[in-house]
Amino acid sequence: MKKKVAFICVHNSCRSQIAEALGKHLASDVFESYSAGTEIKPQMNQDAVRLMKEIYGIDMEENGQRSKLISEIPEVDMAISMGCNVGCPFIGRVFDDNWRLEDPTGKSDEQFKIVISQIEHKICELKRSIICD
Repeated sequence: MKKKVAFICVHNSCRSQIAEALGKHLASDVFESYSAGTEIKPQMNQDAVRLMKEIYGIDMEENGQRSKLISEIPEVDMAISMGCNVGCPFIGRVFDDNWRLEDPTGKSDEQFKIVISQIEHKICELKRSIICD
């Protein structure tokens, strides 16, 4: 049975959405990916949507991703915080990991791409660690 992994940040509109999309794209053979937040936004960060399409050919909105609350996803085996620089969300349990990623919202495409690359690297590390467990 595959592990269920949730990527959590406060608004579930940018970093956690990128992690969910890359988890599905790069590691769906090893774990199921979900994202959620303690608050929601009316839409995902449009820079994230545009750059994920440009870099990986992934259309997060077309794939049905949307900003959702923690209560809307299944119970997971692992919960990963994207970074608490905007206030750490409370999810009713301790996080399994905190990736400490800067929020690229409102920053340049170059800074966005750095964060996307960091998330890709962390997804691959997570995949390897689950395989080796």
